[in-house]
Amino acid sequence: MADDRSTRAELGAFLKARRAELTPAAVGLADDGTPRRVPGLRREEVARLASISVDYYSRIEQGRLQVSATVLGALARALRLDAGQQTYLHELAGKPTGRRIRRGPQRVRPSMYRLLDQLDRAPAMVLGRFNDILAWNAAAAALYLDFAQLSPQERNYTRLLFLNRGIRDLHVEWEAAARLSAATLRLETAGNPDDARLADLVGELSVRSPEFRQWWGGRIVSSASYGTKLFQHPLVGQLTLECDTWASPDDPDKRLMVLTAEPGSPSDEALQILISWSAEDASTESTS
Repeated sequence: MADDRSTRAELGAFLKARRAELTPAAVGLADDGTPRRVPGLRREEVARLASISVDYYSRIEQGRLQVSATVLGALARALRLDAGQQTYLHELAGKPTGRRIRRGPQRVRPSMYRLLDQLDRAPAMVLGRFNDILAWNAAAAALYLDFAQLSPQERNYTRLLFLNRGIRDLHVEWEAAARLSAATLRLETAGNPDDARLADLVGELSVRSPEFRQWWGGRIVSSASYGTKLFQHPLVGQLTLECDTWASPDDPDKRLMVLTAEPGSPSDEALQILISWSAEDASTESTS
């Protein structure tokens, strides 16, 4: 088990980071006009919104006490936490809203491989714990890179976004994509405080990427499952693709990520050209 004091300290730091992002106006409070030493809400304002004493809230931020589920709910409402942030908060406090059971090494079922192959017009991959890339189809390899050429340790979506120059340049809005990936990774830490694999990944990224180090320190979390991604591919130019992810029915720690283009759009035409070129290259290599 992780040290209880360090977990409470992380919970306090998370609350502090969230209140720093809010203004009185954002939560329906009048600003008294007095200068604020730090950005965001004051402790007494959060306590008032959560209907608890300032002393009690201060001790929570300082990591000095356990927090009940009722108080966690009040704080989540006071700080306008979204679903992912609420999950993270409850897991840090040891009161998960539905803790997932961790199993052994993740495996991809044969039916999922068949599904990936049948999605031949759309890049798709299976992401596991900590955004590890467990499986992918030919379209995903054509868009990103040949994942088979990477070691299992390197096949991590967050790691590639921050440390692979080609993947970084591929994303037109790299900062937004990288911040979101770091935020989904942060969400995993609450339920896996002792995981050595996660600790190694976070440690490597913190050392090698100043952006990751900064955003990780901000304790941003997210459970976003869809959005638009803009790519600038070296072979076919700009692509606008919709990204959707679904939890696997056999393991909520596995997610299917699929990228699609509007049918008949320039992005759709360019994507199909890219996929066909990749298929031709693969065929040429197999016959040479």
